[in-house]
Amino acid sequence: MKNFLTAGVFALAFAVAAPAAAIAAEYKVGDITIVNPWARATPGAARNGGAYLTIRGGASGDQLTGVEADIAMRTEIHGNKQENGVMKMYKVESIEVPAGGMAMLKPGGFHVMLMKLKRALKEGESFPMTLSFAKAGEVTVAFKILGVGAMKGGKGANHDSHGSHGKMKMK
Repeated sequence: MKNFLTAGVFALAFAVAAPAAAIAAEYKVGDITIVNPWARATPGAARNGGAYLTIRGGASGDQLTGVEADIAMRTEIHGNKQENGVMKMYKVESIEVPAGGMAMLKPGGFHVMLMKLKRALKEGESFPMTLSFAKAGEVTVAFKILGVGAMKGGKGANHDSHGSHGKMKMK
């Protein structure tokens, strides 16, 4: 009976933890690591969407210089700023990934803007996006689509107290 109960507890714990672990994807290019790429599902006939990820720097710094995804007509790196009490988005040329630090693209901050979507972003699906780095080169990663109101991408997605949030160069 005790073994049966213990097995049941482990099975339940695994079932609860498995969805979060499934989201925690990691990709490497050069000495850069991309963690938890995700996007929000789009409601109704929304034409634009947002995608997010964390980039860990390696021994030397780098820059995220471009993004491309076939799911949208245009894909850009954006930032947000408060202007006269209104939050506005703006395109950025690149985001610094500091050596040994990280750059976070997250809701309310830097993010990938998917403009003129070719189809809706549906929860549970995924899509590929190619990320370009100044030194490390290109890597294609799968972005998992989470719910419309998602605020973070799963296990390890929010590291606010660990290092840099990156710096940007505006166009």
